[in-house]
Amino acid sequence: MKIVFATNNAHKLREVARELGDSYTLLTPRDCGVTEDIPENEPTLEGNALAKARYIRSRTGLDCFADDTGLEVDALGGEPGVRSARYATDGHDDEANKRLLLERMASVDDRSARFRTAIALIAGDEEILFEGVVRGAISREEMGSNGFGYDPIFIPEGFDRSFAQMTDDEKNAVSHRGRAVRKLVDYLRKR
Repeated sequence: MKIVFATNNAHKLREVARELGDSYTLLTPRDCGVTEDIPENEPTLEGNALAKARYIRSRTGLDCFADDTGLEVDALGGEPGVRSARYATDGHDDEANKRLLLERMASVDDRSARFRTAIALIAGDEEILFEGVVRGAISREEMGSNGFGYDPIFIPEGFDRSFAQMTDDEKNAVSHRGRAVRKLVDYLRKR
């Protein structure tokens, strides 16, 4: 079966493809001729995930899913949250985002945070939401070079290493996206 994942992010595609296995052929928007940027203007992760999935569905007619992820820092009132990818600039500038977050956290003792992923699936006439959450803390400096985004400054609960210091398999086993994707995959296998 074919299913479209509304992303062109190679890291996300690799993480999701590993979980989906051979049951589905995972397509990207580009594979389906959708080359424009997909709007992300909703005030919540769930809203953005649904908007992206609906956008892809309207252009391809295929079953699809989309995700939106946010890093929510307790001491910053949940920032950067839904604006995580555009925290420092309107573009996706991982380095600027990490730098700004570390600057804002420089004198903060409460480093608790959580990563949260919302996945919206449109399959047939159904729209279903899945969520994955991992609690942890913001480090005081970058650690590791694997992963992407905020991975070098997020230490998941129960670990003394950042996501960027873990192998892909270690990260996927405990990550927010991994948890949400496993819920999605379980649902798809039961359909």
